[in-house]
Amino acid sequence: MSGTGLPALEARLRQDLDFLELPAKPWVPERRADDGAAVSDVAIIGAGMAGLAAAAALRLDGVERVQVLDRAAPGQEGPWVTYARMETLRSPKGLAGPALGLPSLTFRAFFEAQHGRPAWDALGKIPRGQWMDYLNWYRRAMALPVRNGAAVSLVRPRTDGLIALEMEGGPDLLCRRLVLASGRDGLGAHFVPEMAQGVDRRFWAHSREEIDFASLRGKRVGVVGAGASAMDNAATALEAGARSLDLFVRRPALPRVNKFTGIGSQGVVHGFASLPDAWKWRFLHYAGAAQTPPPRDSTMRVSRHPHARLHLACPVEGLREEDGGIVAETPQGPFALDFIIFATGFRVALEERPELALIAPHIRLWRDRFPQPPGQESEELATSPDLAPDFSFQEKVAGECPALARIHAFNYPATLSHGKLTGDIPAISAGAQRLSRGICASLFVEDRETHFKRLVAYDTPELLGDEWPEREAAA
Repeated sequence: MSGTGLPALEARLRQDLDFLELPAKPWVPERRADDGAAVSDVAIIGAGMAGLAAAAALRLDGVERVQVLDRAAPGQEGPWVTYARMETLRSPKGLAGPALGLPSLTFRAFFEAQHGRPAWDALGKIPRGQWMDYLNWYRRAMALPVRNGAAVSLVRPRTDGLIALEMEGGPDLLCRRLVLASGRDGLGAHFVPEMAQGVDRRFWAHSREEIDFASLRGKRVGVVGAGASAMDNAATALEAGARSLDLFVRRPALPRVNKFTGIGSQGVVHGFASLPDAWKWRFLHYAGAAQTPPPRDSTMRVSRHPHARLHLACPVEGLREEDGGIVAETPQGPFALDFIIFATGFRVALEERPELALIAPHIRLWRDRFPQPPGQESEELATSPDLAPDFSFQEKVAGECPALARIHAFNYPATLSHGKLTGDIPAISAGAQRLSRGICASLFVEDRETHFKRLVAYDTPELLGDEWPEREAAA
């Protein structure tokens, strides 16, 4: 395809789907509440890449009544044009991403349809904003039912087996299955060191938050961290005119090798969930201890500024206000700053998600059943949810909250149970298809009586009675 435009690509996508007889015919019996209220088969919280891929996979599998809910305005879902601050994606441009095995649904097809093959060949990595344009097109091309400005205030299991979603400023939404496609902080919050609480909020922010970078012009800015978000936020501050930039790194050297990239394969994608628990822990503990290096492009985006300084083996150990600014205490001495950005990641903290208040106490975490191996302790792994094969939560105490089997965590904290299928571009399709098939299986089993009645009632004949000619009886 060479610059033929999106209408032609969408026509090709429709043909591909037609050849594959997709979407599958709807097969889930309609469910109504006792009072006649409509019930969705599946509700998905989050319309970022994971939520869209999950909705598309369910649609292709014939699950018709799906609703995708996102509190953001259209085009603002996920991190891509909000708190993500890299210039380009770190993933190779040719990855299929959320295309679900459909060539016409890939980013490459989207790009070439508009710009042609020579432009694709010349493209280095995917610009961040262009990836968001692709996801917006993906949503439209797959006719995904997204409701924007829809914020869930409480997830409430009901005694009739349904799940009620109490919506801010609107009536409850009822569903049979709930998917939390809520990103990196979907089961908790971004992590900020306790020291930040001792200084005025105007002096600091987390990299996940909205930051007025224009206000940092001429200011002394510090960034804590050594990952991609640390570099991206440091570069954004420098490009906004920061007078100086101090990057504080706890380690004596920046990590250089992206370990998981080195073993990336379909074996990892499909086999990680089948590993024994001790091996799952061992893989992720090793990769976590090695850390993922920041992208080379992001690092050089910072280092090309002469007033950017990298401080290795220099953790920030304390903060205090002084002379209208703040002072960061480090082993290398104090640093006077006007503003500091904590690029310190995320953590599972169910108690900090008010919408999960009714179910959070019952969710089983890995620490509830798996003793941390000596020398491999990890708070991040220990607080990961212990998920079933279909990404559903499991009960800490059997029988106390059976609704958890109908609530699926399709977000980053699922990694220890399932591998990296829920937030990263390389394997998001495999994750969405695993999720969809798990939900389809549970819905079919739950509706077995209805499906058996359909089996018994089906009476469309294939033989019409005239296939075998009558013959005279043998003499």
